[in-house]
Amino acid sequence: MSHPPSTVDVTRPTPGRGPIRAVVFDLDGVIVDSSAVMREAFSIAYAEVVGDGPAPFEEYNQHMGRYFPDIMRLMGLPLEMEEPFVRESYRMAHLVPLFPGVRDTLEKLHARGIRMAIATGKSGPRARSLLDTLGVLGLFDQVIGSDEVARPKPAPDIVLQALGHLDVPPAQAMMVGDAVIDLLSGRDAGATTVATTWHGGDIAALLAAGPDVVAHAPTDLLAHCPVALVP
Repeated sequence: MSHPPSTVDVTRPTPGRGPIRAVVFDLDGVIVDSSAVMREAFSIAYAEVVGDGPAPFEEYNQHMGRYFPDIMRLMGLPLEMEEPFVRESYRMAHLVPLFPGVRDTLEKLHARGIRMAIATGKSGPRARSLLDTLGVLGLFDQVIGSDEVARPKPAPDIVLQALGHLDVPPAQAMMVGDAVIDLLSGRDAGATTVATTWHGGDIAALLAAGPDVVAHAPTDLLAHCPVALVP
């Protein structure tokens, strides 16, 4: 699969932005490769609550990044699916890997003094538990789930809340995501938006959403994040 050059500015210039001092990441599809576990958890939950027949995971996957109850409403599926889905996600959490290059990138950003946060469609407790299992929770200054904001993505609330905790203005921050709703959330918060392609999803849709930057590997982010200067 061919890609445009790494970390290319693909939209309008962003006048008035300062150096990047903080990075807010989506979790699934950016930090962790959770698709296989989510598919299995979704299939089990569907079988338990709905019954026989194939679980519509591909449709579910189109809504990735949203809060699970919101996806159920969009798909017209029972909200009761959340309990077995979460149960199975916890049970199989040890099977979820970091994407290649993520740990090294996070450690280098941390060493440079870049503040980092997670803004995820998962619940906060589940996101923190997974990151702890993977041994990278301590690299993040803040981890916020969709159950911990009034309006989850695509609203900007979760990004703004993260940056408020980090005490970094949006003009000096990046929102990194693999879904269009991540870009919308980051853009409406006033941050530089970064579309990632290493998850292998719908890259055309991401590019059509007009991100400020495209990154094809986690290490591409380092070029945009020099050593942070204390304001």
